[in-house]
Amino acid sequence: MKKFAIAAATATALTLTMANAAFAQQSTQAPMVVAAGEVTHAKEATSDTWITTKVKSDLVTEKGIPGTDIKVETNKGVVSLSSTVAVTEAQKATAVRITKAIKGVKAVSADGLKAE
Repeated sequence: MKKFAIAAATATALTLTMANAAFAQQSTQAPMVVAAGEVTHAKEATSDTWITTKVKSDLVTEKGIPGTDIKVETNKGVVSLSSTVAVTEAQKATAVRITKAIKGVKAVSADGLKAE
C-alpha cells in the first residue's frame, strides 16, 4: 500500500510539472500582466453596464420622454440612443442632456433616435 501511495504521489507531481511547463510555453505574457488586462476589461464592462442602467432609469423617470421606447447601449463610455418610436426634437435634446449629465459618459450619439 505504501508503494502505491508513493507511486501515485510521484505520478501526480510529474503530471503537474508537465502541465505547468506546457502552460508556460503557451502563455507569452506574465500572469500578472494578463490578470491586470482582464481586470481593466472587467472594470470597463461594469462601468458601461452601470452607465447604461443609469441612463435608462433616468430616461424612464423623466416626464415627457418615451423612456421605455429608447434603447441605450454603452461602449467604453460612449452612449448610443436609438428608438423605433418617433420622438420630437425637444425629447431628443432632453434625452441627450440627461445622458451627458451622467458620470462616466464620454460622448452621446442620438443618431438612432427617430425625430418627428
